[in-house]
Amino acid sequence: MHIRFDVPADPAYPGRVAAVLSGVRLRRHGYAGMVLAVVGALGLVLSGGSGWGEKFSPLWTACVVCGLLLMLYPLWVRFRARRRSSRYAVEGGYDITEDNIMMRSGAESGGIAWDGVARVVDTPEFWIVFVGRMPATVIPRRFMSAEDDRTLGTFMAGRGLLNR
Repeated sequence: MHIRFDVPADPAYPGRVAAVLSGVRLRRHGYAGMVLAVVGALGLVLSGGSGWGEKFSPLWTACVVCGLLLMLYPLWVRFRARRRSSRYAVEGGYDITEDNIMMRSGAESGGIAWDGVARVVDTPEFWIVFVGRMPATVIPRRFMSAEDDRTLGTFMAGRGLLNR
């Protein structure tokens, strides 16, 4: 297998990559915020009529506010990542073989050996490559040919990396 394709200098592309990677990293914040907001809301509702409830009312209110802020935090990070990364638009490319994924962006280049890849998540726009528990990079699907996309998917499924 040898897949090679170029990525044009599109100002929106780095923002999409940053949004995808930060979304994966920050997903837990949304879940924790939802739990905290629900616990706080239940505390406010259940303690509203009792005398001891007035004493804990600031605690439950703080839980609700912190939960809402935790749920909004990933959205804020993605917004900032998209806004800041638009100035990083340079031409690049990918060279993918059975051994590794080589990426180049402007004058920089780097690679990831397939032996170090823990899993790959399939999304409509990207293959998200995880090294350990962290997303390390993405492989953009829209710049690949349909045949290369199928070949890479088959290769990753054969290695047991693909989470569909």
